[in-house]
Amino acid sequence: MKITAITLDRLRLDLDPPLRAAWDPDPRRHFDATVVRVHTDEGVTGIGSGDTMAGFDAVEHLFLGEDPLDIVRHVKAIETANFHGGRFWPLEAALWDIIGKVAGLPVAALFGNSARALPAYASSAELKPPPERVETALHAREIGFRAMKIRIDRDRVDDGAAAVAAVRDALGPDFGIMVDLNQSWRMAGDTSAASDLAKTRKLVRRLAELDVLWVEEPLPYHDLAGFKTLRAENPGVRIAAGEMHHSVPELLRYLEEDVLDVYQMDVVLAVGLHRARTLAELAQLKHRAFTPHSWTNGIGVLANLHVSAGVGGGPYFEFPWDPPGWTPERRDFMLAEPVTINADGEVEVPPRPGLGVELDEEAVRRWRI
Repeated sequence: MKITAITLDRLRLDLDPPLRAAWDPDPRRHFDATVVRVHTDEGVTGIGSGDTMAGFDAVEHLFLGEDPLDIVRHVKAIETANFHGGRFWPLEAALWDIIGKVAGLPVAALFGNSARALPAYASSAELKPPPERVETALHAREIGFRAMKIRIDRDRVDDGAAAVAAVRDALGPDFGIMVDLNQSWRMAGDTSAASDLAKTRKLVRRLAELDVLWVEEPLPYHDLAGFKTLRAENPGVRIAAGEMHHSVPELLRYLEEDVLDVYQMDVVLAVGLHRARTLAELAQLKHRAFTPHSWTNGIGVLANLHVSAGVGGGPYFEFPWDPPGWTPERRDFMLAEPVTINADGEVEVPPRPGLGVELDEEAVRRWRI
């Protein structure tokens, strides 16, 4: 089998009303997605998505004519290309889609088959006052979610802590709450400084009193000493990070120095499926958790789901959901059906071979740039 062509569909969905994501410096008025298709001489096509694939034309020749099943070779080739500026992990997702289709198995089965479904948590996007956040949390529990992640703005700490406290009071001790401070990385052009360690320590202590499950990305990635301080001072709260950490050696250092409780590498944005699997299994061998970031689109959600279900990630799987601003229909506009949770609040691994992606070709044509 040989790769005969790699095609990219660049899609853009207009967002009206816009999404006011906590990590965006400006409201998001459109949602972009790049769909990667790897075509072969045997008629098997793999589909991936996640990052933008900007600049891929310059390195496409590294993969044409190669056997798509030679995944270790391709991972190494993607890493060499990424070193020079690209982020081409959606290509690896498409290659795994081919491997699964050739094997007649879901990718999760190839990665260990630890679970057929994972309990999901509703991962919010927007900063909402306490009454609105309680309303969305109640809705989340009503449709099956067992937990929710709430964003806190470093410049509006009291408002954020009040929203967490209101959800805890309204939903009780059995509903899981995570908190994301979004301090480890910045969107392009956002030059604002991260909250300092003293302020963050004070906030994490407040959140510990509210029995949050974890505090996510509380500090910049390079502040390993700060992460360790937060863990040592708050033994009842897990510290989570790593969603956009692109350096495998640095993540290995995190594991060696026991920096985090929860590792969150996104397989289509950060380190790829193959490397994420290795890091996840190392984390689990150290009795630490792996639950990947999945804030891209439905194809990216599925890629992360297959790796997490394959290795037995948990305790929850991230499910981007914050209506009305962010819904499965908006997130998965290129799919025939959006990825959803079942009545038990779980995301099920599609039983189809590969990643289980089914594109809506009319939507692809309609929203193609």
